[in-house]
Amino acid sequence: MLAVEWDNNAVETFRLNFPDVPVYHGDIAKLTEAECAELAGIGVGDLDVFDGSPPCQGFSTAGKRKFDDPRNGLFKEYARLIQELQPKVFVMENVTGMVKGYMKQAYLEIMRTLRGCGYKAKGQVLNAMYYNVPQSRQRVIVIGVREDLGIEPTHPKPQTRPVTVKEAWKEVKETGERLYPRGGLKNIVHKIKQGESASKYHPKGNYFGTHRLSYNKPSGTIIKTAGATMNLLLHPMIDAGISINECKLLASFPESFVFVGGYKEAWARIGNSVPPNLMRAIAENIKDNILSKIG
Repeated sequence: MLAVEWDNNAVETFRLNFPDVPVYHGDIAKLTEAECAELAGIGVGDLDVFDGSPPCQGFSTAGKRKFDDPRNGLFKEYARLIQELQPKVFVMENVTGMVKGYMKQAYLEIMRTLRGCGYKAKGQVLNAMYYNVPQSRQRVIVIGVREDLGIEPTHPKPQTRPVTVKEAWKEVKETGERLYPRGGLKNIVHKIKQGESASKYHPKGNYFGTHRLSYNKPSGTIIKTAGATMNLLLHPMIDAGISINECKLLASFPESFVFVGGYKEAWARIGNSVPPNLMRAIAENIKDNILSKIG
């Protein structure tokens, strides 16, 4: 087993919660197949699952969506390690923006590259709210199975009805720090009803990044920057942002999970993550329907 990460805070957080898992802290472009195999204690073809989420900002509909965004190019390093390590199965997660509009050309090229590494690969859009995550979060999940194994890749079927914010918070123990609106947002926050965006109450439609959660629905997608004081995910009943503990539960993290740093750093880790319960469903599907069939 081996984790690969370059972000200092992400590495510290991972090590704190998973102290027994070795971590390569550095640029994936500098990680060789030999070093990776040595750190993980595996040989070529031995690895059961290679899982990764190459940076997705260049594909995101929330950004400028540029083909030549350098962050998109890190996919090549992901594919390089698959080619060199030849794991039995790989999983790649990314934003749905990569299969929309002109960005779909990049997605098709990615699929050609992955299949060219010797894999049967299939992509599907999954929404985390159907996998016991109290958050509507759509992501493209690509699953690949090495061709010589003769097994078709599959995705987990929906497992649960959407879980509401109220249901997610029924056992929250401590709320902790909250962020409060500033500037003009401070003057209109009291008007915002559950499920509404703050832009509804601004004459120019500003503050569209701030909205109030509804108790009776799952949360919307939690993004990396939604913890900013002018870009808040508001509590259903309080004129302030939700706490990190509340945010953890909406992302299906256990309350016991510990983050390094303050509110901003913890929120960024949650916003950048694949919800644990969604990943659990994917992992169980791979174990039951793919790896169990290998002789």
